[in-house]
Parts: sequence; C-alpha cells; structure tokens
Amino acid sequence: MIGLWRNGTPAHRRYVLRTWAFMVPYVAICVAMIFGVFDEIEGRPAAWILAAALSAPVIGQLWATLGLMRDSDEFVRALTAKQFVVAACLTFAAAVFWGFGETLAGAPHIPAWLIYPLFWFFWGVSAPFIQSSRP
Repeated sequence: MIGLWRNGTPAHRRYVLRTWAFMVPYVAICVAMIFGVFDEIEGRPAAWILAAALSAPVIGQLWATLGLMRDSDEFVRALTAKQFVVAACLTFAAAVFWGFGETLAGAPHIPAWLIYPLFWFFWGVSAPFIQSSRP
C-alpha cells in the first residue's frame, strides 16, 4: 500500500486512505471481541449494535473498492472489475459448496462473516494471474 501512495494516482491514494479509515476500526473491534470485551452482550439485543458496528467498515471497504474502480482510468477500472468478479465468483462457489457440505455431509458450521475474508483471500490468490483487462 505504501507503493500505491507514493506512485499511485489520486484514485489509488483515496483508496488507501479509505481502506485504512475503515479497516483500523474493524480490526480494533475484532481484537476487542477476541479478548472478550463484548462477551456479556452476546445473545442480547445489544449484540445487534455490535454486529452493525462490525458490518459498517466491511461495507465501507467494499464502497472504497468500488470507488477505486469508478475513479480510475479505463484499464485499471476494467482490471479491478475483472479481479473483483473472479474473486466474488470463487467466493460464491466456495460458500455454496461448503453450505451443501454442512447440509448434506455433516461438515462443521462456518460463520457466514468468514465469507468477507475469503473474498479477499481469493482476490489475493487470483489477482496475480489477472493482468489483462481483456475478457
């Protein structure tokens, strides 16, 4: 990300700022959750506020990525969109496969919120192989 800051376009710089702005609170809340700060509200109506607080930065990060696509030149827009679609398709495929595994084969339950990090995992794994904006 530092390279994007120094050598990047204004769109990339905005993306880096937005990513940091959304992910710092997300990580802070997750770390607090891991250390049990919110244990007493689990299963209570107040837990919905925590769920919203954790979901908001995720939604913001997706907005930042879409903003990068919107504000970039045609090549970066097409390349980023292609990477986004491939990562989303791989994520959907994995989620559906595991969901059927849970339903039919007794696979252990995996929380749905793990779909978001799985998406970024698939983005990171697939992006190096997607270097052309051609279909």
